Amino acid sequence: MPTFSKLNRLLKRPEFLRCYSAGKRCFTSSFIVFVLSTEGAAWRVGLAVSRKVGGAVQRNRVKRLLREFFRLNQHLLPAGVELAVVPKKGIRPDDLTYNDVERELLSLVTGLFGRKLTSPVEIVAGRGSAGSA
Repeated sequence: MPTFSKLNRLLKRPEFLRCYSAGKRCFTSSFIVFVLSTEGAAWRVGLAVSRKVGGAVQRNRVKRLLREFFRLNQHLLPAGVELAVVPKKGIRPDDLTYNDVERELLSLVTGLFGRKLTSPVEIVAGRGSAGSA
């Protein structure tokens, strides 16, 4: 069973800020995903769920659903990519299901990384396809 270890997580504020400032923004109906190509050996994901989403129970629910999506679909993420996922302000955590998260993020991830890339730099340079505006 695949795991979602600390090696695959953005943990510190400067790591998130680097994704926000230098990464490419992609949008779904419920999430904003910042994608940044790096020289790292592993893919990394950071979840930024603010109090605008709701109380602690609602925020933790959103984080659990997102972690589970990336744990089960980590084979789709190439090495050297950092993702910062931010839920949009109007998200309804009580109505959000894993199927909703999977439907939105799977189409985004396969759009970004679905084809074989020679390097993750193609994504940031704009040569990769993305379902963003």
